[in-house]
Amino acid sequence: MAAWPTKRMDDLCEITSSKRIFAADYVSEGVPFYRGREITEKYKGNLDVSTELFITEEKFAAIERKFGAPILGDLLLTSVGTLGSVYVVKAGDRFYFKDGNLTWFRNFKGLDSNFLYYWIGSPQGKAELQKCTIGSSQSAFTIVLLKGIEIELPPVPVQQRIAVILSAYDELIENSQRRIKILESMARGLYREWFVHFRFPGHENHPRVASALGAIPEGWAVKEMQEIADVIDCLHSKKPAECEGGHGILLQLNNIGEGGKLDMREQFRVSAEDYRLWISRIELRFGDCVVTNVGRVGAVAQIPEGVVAAPGRNMTAIRARTGKLTPTYLIEYLLSPHMTSEVAKRKDLGTIMDSLNVKGIIRLQVPCPPYEVMQRFDEAVRPIRRRIELLVQQIQNLRRTRDLLLPRLLSGQIEVEAT
Repeated sequence: MAAWPTKRMDDLCEITSSKRIFAADYVSEGVPFYRGREITEKYKGNLDVSTELFITEEKFAAIERKFGAPILGDLLLTSVGTLGSVYVVKAGDRFYFKDGNLTWFRNFKGLDSNFLYYWIGSPQGKAELQKCTIGSSQSAFTIVLLKGIEIELPPVPVQQRIAVILSAYDELIENSQRRIKILESMARGLYREWFVHFRFPGHENHPRVASALGAIPEGWAVKEMQEIADVIDCLHSKKPAECEGGHGILLQLNNIGEGGKLDMREQFRVSAEDYRLWISRIELRFGDCVVTNVGRVGAVAQIPEGVVAAPGRNMTAIRARTGKLTPTYLIEYLLSPHMTSEVAKRKDLGTIMDSLNVKGIIRLQVPCPPYEVMQRFDEAVRPIRRRIELLVQQIQNLRRTRDLLLPRLLSGQIEVEAT
């Protein structure tokens, strides 16, 4: 195993923060202004970041001239609340960021920022960051403590080679994510065409009639969710103990991904006895959906083929009833403008939380075409969703392999030759 010298972080780069920006400086468009949330989204691999804040071009130019702005290769670390999300600035990035929320690593000497990116996510890096944490009610990193981080550092060419090896996995992951985006767009586009604009096969023979949701094709109906699906809450209040190698999987809020996807990278396993208790009301299987009731309220996911689990706390299960609702129509409805508008109505009344538990979900107004139309939609869209599921599995396998390789490369357990 290679023996590498230990260096202090402040000998390897400058660690600082940004020029303070005040709320009065925010505008509706301009140069993106990132907080910890946006960097965490980038760290998780989200291709689209939900930027809400901007500063003017003039403000950015003045700050850039006087204090500098993030440039290619700089590294940002979330340092308040959600700790440890990290992002290396890429070519074409142009943004500024919130002081305190993010720590800025720049002006590297003898340290490759991409190597540092992977090191921060390794067991060694996480242990060092833990030493830099202060606060009880809200955890935070301090610049003073971050400067004292110690890192075992190989020569720069070896650092760069390690980063290249690991980034190859990330590139494959990003390519799969882009393919998923395209497939999701296809599925949602078809739902919109058939069930929002009502241009489904044979629509010419169905004149519009009035309904609770406005004009809908003749032969359609508007039904409450409880008429077409089983909606079941998790009533358990105490979370069971995790059991390594346990009999069953208990879904957690972090398993609910974006766009209806289930993220199974982390699996909370419980004993056979606890699992039997948690599935006394429902055991989730292929086609069932879950909706979160807290945190990211209203996030949804569908159980893919090959996964069997119990619904965890703070989520509601929905199972389509055969002959009334198909699983693919159900998930696309939950991701659709129909669902969004239903939730928005209740949000205006201040009841967003209540609208997304059993009491609210059973009353959702669902546009219901004839079951035969739903089946035709399933035939068209289910292969798309299956392809998405396979890509999600591929991404999870790539991440698992990368994460197993990561500590071995960074510790020198696997020797790497510089190119």
